[in-house]
Amino acid sequence: MNWQQSLKDYKLFLKIERGLSENTIINYGLDIAKLISYLDLNAVEASPISITKEQLQEFIYTYAKELTASSQARLISGLKGYFEYLVFEELRTDNPTELIEAPKIGRKLPDTLSEEEVNQIIDAIDLSTPQGERNRAIFETLYGCGLRVSEVLNLKLSDLFFDEGYILVTGKGNKQRFVPIAPVTQKYIEIYRDEIRIHESPKPEFKNILFLNRRGAQLTRAMIFTLVKQHTKKAGIKKKISPHTFRHSFATHLLQNGADLRAIQQMLGHESITTTEVYMHVDRSHLAEVLNTYLPRK
Repeated sequence: MNWQQSLKDYKLFLKIERGLSENTIINYGLDIAKLISYLDLNAVEASPISITKEQLQEFIYTYAKELTASSQARLISGLKGYFEYLVFEELRTDNPTELIEAPKIGRKLPDTLSEEEVNQIIDAIDLSTPQGERNRAIFETLYGCGLRVSEVLNLKLSDLFFDEGYILVTGKGNKQRFVPIAPVTQKYIEIYRDEIRIHESPKPEFKNILFLNRRGAQLTRAMIFTLVKQHTKKAGIKKKISPHTFRHSFATHLLQNGADLRAIQQMLGHESITTTEVYMHVDRSHLAEVLNTYLPRK
């Protein structure tokens, strides 16, 4: 794999999977372009697959030593995101930036939808078509189970353990976990499966895939992203929303309604509890309410 092709694929991933703006994608691309330029200039033999932590540290030291703390953090964040992408796509087994620390400048919280906004987006779906029933089931699953878009796309009929109240989810690195499914989410999946999908003719290789397109094939990330954008606009919501926003909202709403952070971590499939904390949009008023409710000393 060469750097230029890898960078091109990464930008496409940021656009389709992450739903980032063109300017943001350009900025992320510049981070990797700076690394490529440094390697060329210094005749460093390293590919996206073979580059080491030490080589990256040398680049950061050389390039970033004159930058402000926020600019350094921005550069390191860009590199981390790129190598996380390579791991996600199973092009690398490790992230060489994992132990490289950025200056502490605070952490930006992800955007979320309110419970009302989630309802507005789902209510905007046209249920008069078979695709409408499918789209509702997809949105309900994205939000109601807190899944990544890739996890929804890869859900199989054989992964549905409705009698037990769970679905089997295959996450990053092919790691599997059982995720509880709420009755309302199960209901809409069953409507799609039993009333719509049963009349479709899936291609042989997609017979076990739950969500299909009109041609009987597996849906793509780009299609889910487009559906979310279309229905967000139709609902009159001005926020920048991607499929991943439903996952953020799922975690946030659970925490705000009293769920345990450890339980949320398990449902999201996070290795570390610190990763789960990024999703938590708990405002100060909620924290004060928790304090006043549960502190024993009155």
